[in-house]
Amino acid sequence: MLDHCSISHRGGVVLWSRSFTPEASHVASSATSPVNSLIREALIEGRTAEQKYEKDGYAVKWTFFNDLELIFVVAYQRILQLTYVDDLLTAMKALFIKLFEPFLTTFVASLHAMNTANSTPSSKNAGTSWNFAKAFDGWDGIFDKLLKTFEDKAAQERKSRFRPQPRANQVESEFTSEDDSTVPTESPDVTRDEQQIARNVQALKNRLRGRGGKHGGRRADSGASGPNSESESGKRKTKTKTQRKWGDEVPTESDMATLDFSLDKPDAGTDGRLASDLRSLVDSASLGTRTKDGLYEVKDWDFGNNGDASVIAKALNQEAAQRSTSSLGALGSLFARLTGSKVLTEQDLKPVLEGMKQHLMKKNVAKEIADKVCEGVGEGLVGKKVGGFQTTSNTVRSALSASLTSILTPKTSTDLLLSIRTKLSSPSQRRVPYSITFVGVNGVGKSTNLSKVCFWLIQNNLRVLIAACDTFRSGAVEQLRVHVRNLSMLGVDGATDSKGRVELFEKGYGKDAAAIAKEAITHAKENGFDVVLIDTAGRMQDNEPLMRALAKLVTVNNPDKIIFVGEALVGNEAVDQLTKFDRALRDFSSASSGKSRGIDGMLVTKWDTVDDKVGAALSMTYVTGQPIIFVGCGQTYTDLRQLRVDSVVQAILSD
Repeated sequence: MLDHCSISHRGGVVLWSRSFTPEASHVASSATSPVNSLIREALIEGRTAEQKYEKDGYAVKWTFFNDLELIFVVAYQRILQLTYVDDLLTAMKALFIKLFEPFLTTFVASLHAMNTANSTPSSKNAGTSWNFAKAFDGWDGIFDKLLKTFEDKAAQERKSRFRPQPRANQVESEFTSEDDSTVPTESPDVTRDEQQIARNVQALKNRLRGRGGKHGGRRADSGASGPNSESESGKRKTKTKTQRKWGDEVPTESDMATLDFSLDKPDAGTDGRLASDLRSLVDSASLGTRTKDGLYEVKDWDFGNNGDASVIAKALNQEAAQRSTSSLGALGSLFARLTGSKVLTEQDLKPVLEGMKQHLMKKNVAKEIADKVCEGVGEGLVGKKVGGFQTTSNTVRSALSASLTSILTPKTSTDLLLSIRTKLSSPSQRRVPYSITFVGVNGVGKSTNLSKVCFWLIQNNLRVLIAACDTFRSGAVEQLRVHVRNLSMLGVDGATDSKGRVELFEKGYGKDAAAIAKEAITHAKENGFDVVLIDTAGRMQDNEPLMRALAKLVTVNNPDKIIFVGEALVGNEAVDQLTKFDRALRDFSSASSGKSRGIDGMLVTKWDTVDDKVGAALSMTYVTGQPIIFVGCGQTYTDLRQLRVDSVVQAILSD
């Protein structure tokens, strides 16, 4: 049984709607209705290739009629398995267009005229100037008959599936033969082989049992050898491996202390080594810029001048169009097939979309995401009227560029510094530090890029406390200690060092990470720190116990930001990692606290290793809908960059 059905224009005007229950009618009229959520989270963001959208226990399906810019939507309870919804949408669209096409054409033309006159129509104004109830008179009865037809057909299919089958004994009695010659006989060779196998197995068991007895006897004898054997074993245990010699002599405690680079050296810099160390920690060419307000901003990532390399830009070039289509590149040759004034169909777009999908996958976009992006672009182009090669190429280019831009454009603020300052300046009785948790799989560079973010925060005159919550990996605490020592030596605004601006909070190994993070936030609150950066242990997305432990850390401490750290090198794996991390955090955190928390943003590492194959950024953003806050691109503390959407789109479209 359906809950809600509607037909609307892409401009937001609802032409017809029907709710089948009072509860569905109440939900449909609210701002958080499944249909409104579909428009905000799927249609506006370009996620139209999804087969089904789910929200608050509802499943929503839809279809487009691009020529008249109409959207047909059906919503029903997610627990119901309604197999006829797709067929209902197709039939409803065909009937509605066939019956009311003249009126719809006039209505859409009037909307375009109003837009041209800089008068944006609203559903209220459209409702007063157009009498939809009169225009669509009789549609309610037609829809009821159509719906009843599909529901009856589905009921008949269910009955046929559960119809009782004839009993097996009746079938067997029909084919029972009284002829003794048809009864199979057992071969004597088979019987002999089975007996031989049984004898061999028994002999093997006896042989193994005999060996076990001998070993057991020897163990018993050795165990009963008295106190002398215990003293001998004690002597053997006390014998240890001789220490490795460094040079000609065994190293002393002072020698070992000099080899421990994770601790501060009181006499560091006396021999000039400090200056060389500082030069290796900071790349002056990668330093960010300061605004008029004195804020330190990281640089934007520069892909280089790829403007002339764009395949679709070549397709739009007149001189390139006059030459052979082979000069247009891989995608341009496909666009060249779409020539002449016509209405684009699925068959016309199929080869173009296939080439587009292959191009996206070459750019390291996950296959699943490439399929959905191309399907979304195709759905927006089917039914469009184009004329000539130039118009067709421009239409395809605009659709692809608009889709990529819509996906990559942040839906929330990426100004992390503004969020920090807003919380710190909020009028509260007790100042609470801003906390950021870094999560991700093993070996992607969480600790290294956490230190880069820490350097950026220090340059903006913020006091930072780093919480060492990776209590599993050997050397994790020492690695952060080295970073804190290095960062404390780097000055801010002419100062010689940053001591006091960054500290490490650690409790060693084998402890509860959630408890350490909570203690760190309390310590930061009591000692006037502005930001707490929480480093977590790397874990695979399929490891449920570790994912539960991470969700516990998030639930107990409720950090302000949860940043997923991923590699730019991954392709299809990026989708699996982010999907499972986000789902596990939401499921496990909501199960324990009732409040669901997911990924709030991404930090993509090793960005300098992929050139223009930046598809991982598109894959990660598509999966979560969250922005990429930073990208890591080197080994110094200044190697942190921001991404510009237009630059990423240009890199993806380049050949």
